[in-house]
Order: sequence, then structure tokens, then C-alpha cells
Amino acid sequence: MEFINHIFNEDVLSGIDKISDNSLDLIIADPPYCLGKDYGNDSDKMEPNKYLKWSYQWIDSVLPKLKDTGSLYIFLTWRYSPEIFSHIKTKMKMINEIIWDRRVPSMGGSTRSFSSVHDTIGFFVKSKNYYFDLDSIRIPYDEETKKARTRSIFVGKKWLEVGYNPKDLWSVSRLHKQDPERQEHPTQKPLEIIDRMILASSPKKGFVLDPFMGSGTTALSCIKNDRDYIGFELNIDYCKLIKTRIDNFKIMQDDLKSQQVLNLEVS
Repeated sequence: MEFINHIFNEDVLSGIDKISDNSLDLIIADPPYCLGKDYGNDSDKMEPNKYLKWSYQWIDSVLPKLKDTGSLYIFLTWRYSPEIFSHIKTKMKMINEIIWDRRVPSMGGSTRSFSSVHDTIGFFVKSKNYYFDLDSIRIPYDEETKKARTRSIFVGKKWLEVGYNPKDLWSVSRLHKQDPERQEHPTQKPLEIIDRMILASSPKKGFVLDPFMGSGTTALSCIKNDRDYIGFELNIDYCKLIKTRIDNFKIMQDDLKSQQVLNLEVS
């Protein structure tokens, strides 16, 4: 298969033909939001109409690469999600609008509107036969909840043992400066969120595209969860950052495996 586990330092629109049609299990896209963020270029500084036109263009270029069982997750801001979701809905079935509650502290913020504390995530699929593994992402019930559910009507219920559906409101803290996961990227997404998407919507050894790799979190999640990846990133400095993160992550994984082997030998 082509270019497995590779990140290209180029625009996805110029490089998308490197990927065969109907080859991807999953696309996770975190494009510029048109909010004027500094990504080392002007990619987030378009006029709204130009931004929407560009959004439709890259979306139309990547969707043919999905298998019939494939899915798309796209991060957006509320400012442009209605238009972009409407465009995607002409080509795919929308399964969820997921709200990511970034757990922004209750201080400061706007004085002329309600403070924006969430990102919008669209979950779309190519056909009714899309891959989805709920059991891989269930959230365990705490012991207090399990104890409260001991009545006979709940005995033997699978959901009580394996946990509950994460639902469509994801309350996961944004990455703060002091967080060890944090990198020098203005809109880095937590690994926890990307893990959930990859586990739920791609099989083992599945093939995942990230058209805007940024800090490389999608690549790390794929390595961690035994998936293959391909990606595009315009900023050469971010490409270098991704390589460093991947190298360090692999070293950490190797150390962990060595420690596990050592523990087995000792026991």
C-alpha cells in the first residue's frame, strides 16, 4: 500500500493523489478555523467566503479516498460549521454533531456575548455499513454506580460491566502550558479525543488520513493503537516537531515493553 506511516510537507490539495481512491478507513481533519491563528503561514487568515470555498475544495478532494465503510471526523468552530456541515451532508450521512467542552475556566472572556468554550466536531459516514466499535471506547462505571445498579433487573446487563457510551458531549480539558503532552502549536488537540475517534471508527491495521497534521497527535494515536497513517502538513517546523514526538513516543513504548518483559521474568 502507498506511503504508509508518512507525513508530507505539502498542501493536501497538491498531494492527495498520492492516496488511492477507496483506500482509507478514516479521515480525521482539524483544519484552520478562519480565526486568524498563527500557524507560521496565512492558512488561517482568509476572508470568510474564500475560506468556505477552500473548505469545500479540500473536502471534495479527500472524500473519494474513503472506503464505503469509512468515516470522517472534522473539527470546526460554530462560526462556519453550519455551512460546512451542510456541504458534507450532500455527500455523506451525518451521524453526530459532537460538542467538545474544553473545560475553559470560569474567568475573563467576552463582556458582549456568552464566552465560547467549545469546539464542534462533525461525524460523517460514507454508507450505512460504516465501521463503528462502541465497546472499544466505553467509559467504565464507577463502583458507586455499579453498587446502585444491583437490583435484579440489572443483573447480567452487558452495559453495566463494560461501561457507557461517551455520548455526544465530550468534556475533555484543553492542553494547558504545563501539561506534559503540550507542544508548541496553537490548536493542539488532546490525545484522548483522537484516541476515541480512531478506536471507534477504524479497525486494527486500519488506514487513517489527517490532512492537517499540526502537532502530529493523529500519528501518535495511530502508532499507539496499531493503525497506519498518512498526513499532510504545510509548516516544516511542525513536520520536525511531529518527527521528534514520534521518535520519543516509540522510545517510550520500547522502554515500557522492556519493563513488562523484565517484570514477567522476575515474577
